[in-house]
Amino acid sequence: MTDMFFNVNSGYLEGLLRGFRAGILTSQDYTNLSQCETQQAVEPLFTFLDYITYGYMIDNIVLVITGVLHNRPVRELLPKCHKLGNFPQLELIHIANSAADLYNAILVDTPLGAYFSGCISEGDFNEMNVEIIRNTLYKGAGLNVDMNPEVVGLLGDFYGSARVWGTTAESMCELLAFEADRRAFIITINSFGTELTKDDRAMLYPKCGYKTVPLRTGRPRQVRRLRTGATSGWFYAEYKPVSTAVAPVQGEKTLEDKFFEYEVNLNRNAFMYHFNYGAFYSYVKLKEQENRNIVWIAECIAQGQKAKIDNYINIF
Repeated sequence: MTDMFFNVNSGYLEGLLRGFRAGILTSQDYTNLSQCETQQAVEPLFTFLDYITYGYMIDNIVLVITGVLHNRPVRELLPKCHKLGNFPQLELIHIANSAADLYNAILVDTPLGAYFSGCISEGDFNEMNVEIIRNTLYKGAGLNVDMNPEVVGLLGDFYGSARVWGTTAESMCELLAFEADRRAFIITINSFGTELTKDDRAMLYPKCGYKTVPLRTGRPRQVRRLRTGATSGWFYAEYKPVSTAVAPVQGEKTLEDKFFEYEVNLNRNAFMYHFNYGAFYSYVKLKEQENRNIVWIAECIAQGQKAKIDNYINIF
């Protein structure tokens, strides 16, 4: 009798499971793996994959800093860190009893040391908002591969490297410029009503974006339009689809949602290029969006909000 209702209750999940089964390694896959001489990707893919992890490392460090400042035990913080951003020094944070200890014992020696050098001092952790710290690290104090001081920080380093990687530049430079622009727009919007000045904002803007000049120069009329949501008159054509979402009415998608939709489109396009490392980056980003979609659907079901359940972002 139980088998008669199996498909009603569990058939869909069983179908998914059988699909996942096709991804289990075969004997031929193990034979191919055994022929490898090293456990690392070859250059420049190895460096490219490192760049992908650096953003998660920054987020993990900021998470731990926030927890330490709020007297949270480190053992509770580490499981919440993103797996792609884990690194050996992160596990040593248990020796830190203060923000100063955290900086001296951990941050200087991380793979991200160049981004901390010259832009974050140990005193900042008691005085600066953690989101400002995060954005400062993305802008950072490093130099790109051309040693161009105008292109700095994690995004700038990644952008500078991508420019010399052949076809990869066609997809990655656009993706990284978008990420820089998105951060600049959000920094500007979040600064309204705070003590953050125009000069403070300018210090946080990444410099590899295509569209951040009006924000960086602080032209009053343009920044005022962004504050009120009247962005369609000065948003660049590339970002026209997100320009109506700064001050949405009830039920419409937020600016963050619009940015996610735009990012998904860019990442889909990255797979149109061949001989392109950008596909590795885009796969990670599309999987992140897939996770957000699943969480959204699950939350709508749990809260009985079926009317909103379709407000996820289609990927393919």
